[in-house]
Amino acid sequence: MLAGCGAGMCQVVVTTPMEMLKIQLQDAGRLASQPAVVSSLKLGGGAAVPSRAYNAGLSSVPAARAVSATQIARELLRSQGVSGLYRGLGATIMRDVPFSIVYFPLFANLNRLGADSPNGSAPFYWSFLSGCAAGSFAAVVVNPCDVIKTRLQSLNKGASEESYSGVVDCFSKILRREGPRAFLKGAGCRALVIAPLFGIAQVMYFVGAGEFILDNNPFRIYSHSVV
Repeated sequence: MLAGCGAGMCQVVVTTPMEMLKIQLQDAGRLASQPAVVSSLKLGGGAAVPSRAYNAGLSSVPAARAVSATQIARELLRSQGVSGLYRGLGATIMRDVPFSIVYFPLFANLNRLGADSPNGSAPFYWSFLSGCAAGSFAAVVVNPCDVIKTRLQSLNKGASEESYSGVVDCFSKILRREGPRAFLKGAGCRALVIAPLFGIAQVMYFVGAGEFILDNNPFRIYSHSVV
């Protein structure tokens, strides 16, 4: 569990900016496809990207210009610095660290059940199923944190939509206005995505794919021959 915690802490350093840009890009594309959108609204701290505008008196509003991940990243860096890419870092840590704490020990114990002996290894299909089961369970456990993270990293909303100042504010508003079930939104889909991802990853690890690639690396062979 401690090793999983350490792995999760290292992971968020890389994955938080990627998650931020992914959510911003998906949200920008969704907003740009809606008829009631203006193109001059702003991202978190002042960067120009599409956002919703609700106005009963407008019959039609020009569609917002599509933006790319590169444009969003540049705008965030220009307006907010590196910290702009790490918006929602606390919620990402709350999701990924517990996920790793739950996943790795659970997988290890499930995989051990399929071993033919105490010191033996489980067959590849058992490792796959263990990875799927452990990944799905861990994904559902941390889904409330994923909901909060996504809400915090989404584009700023219009006047009639909810905005959040932080993790605690986001949690309290979701709980008060949408109820406890809101924290499990998307849990099933997330489990379906995580299951094959970690199942395949564990199979590749346990069949020794990494060792095979390293052992057959031509650069490694060349370096050994030179020595």
